[in-house]
Amino acid sequence: MMDLSTLIQLLDSTLRLATPLLFACLAGLFSERAGIFDIGLEGKMLAAAFFAAAAAAMTGSVWLGLVAGIASSVALSLLHGAASITFRGNQLISGVAINFLAAGLTVVIGEAWFELGGRTPALEGAARFQEITLPLAGTLSGIPVLGPLYAEVLSGHSILVYVGLLAVPATWFVLFRTRFGLRLRAVGENPGAVDTAGISVVRLRYSAVIICGLLCGLAGAHLATGLSAGFVKDMSAGRGFIALAALIFAKWRPWYALGACLLFGLLDALGNRFQSLDLFGATVPTQFMQALPYILTVVILAGFVGKATPPRAGGTPYVKER
Repeated sequence: MMDLSTLIQLLDSTLRLATPLLFACLAGLFSERAGIFDIGLEGKMLAAAFFAAAAAAMTGSVWLGLVAGIASSVALSLLHGAASITFRGNQLISGVAINFLAAGLTVVIGEAWFELGGRTPALEGAARFQEITLPLAGTLSGIPVLGPLYAEVLSGHSILVYVGLLAVPATWFVLFRTRFGLRLRAVGENPGAVDTAGISVVRLRYSAVIICGLLCGLAGAHLATGLSAGFVKDMSAGRGFIALAALIFAKWRPWYALGACLLFGLLDALGNRFQSLDLFGATVPTQFMQALPYILTVVILAGFVGKATPPRAGGTPYVKER
């Protein structure tokens, strides 16, 4: 049986590990709701992680690192937007190209700048996001069960973890309670009708990919300056693809996305916490435990979680009728 202390530590790790997935999942949600499929979430996260860590290492300021990470991710999003919206290219190929571009450039630029094999120097002090203690965490910690959940699971994270949690209701409100959100969803379902109403499909889709870049920038910055203390080669480790699987699992809805990302975060935390596990008299190997998030990704993408219908106009360039 798992004791309370172990469970608390596991939930604490789950929240930390789920945060970059959540940012990337919400990024894909905005993009795909507007009809732009984005396989390039992985590449944008990776680029943001590198430039956030590089800028933080050179300036000593994590906030300048965050700005640099977001700027790099938005730049790649605009590149994806130009390819798939302006030039009406294949959205999947454009996303894959961004992944390759980010994987190569981060290592080449990192070696040129720091000569550490593509890594950045270790980040310390003001170059990293520090943990925040929530109000009354010490006072409430003595309350059975609920106290440790607040003081040790919810409290003690970097600011980006809380921004990620707040981004879920903010995304829900923007998409389902604002005129902009209504138009954005309409563009993903029937761009012709939106165009007929005199609303620019191109502007709305570019708005969506910019928001996607912003959120991917937060995801990458959290990876390198919150979850870790610097950048290493390919540190996104497939999280962009896991976020896409979580988005499909959540059926393109913000609150479901939170649950899906927490599930993936829990599996990741289990793999890190239990390097091997005795189950029904048999030892589960380390490799299987660490592969759990990727196994679930394959299961979801294979269609074993039920029917998930994407936006009808997703992946299709819009050609204005004359």
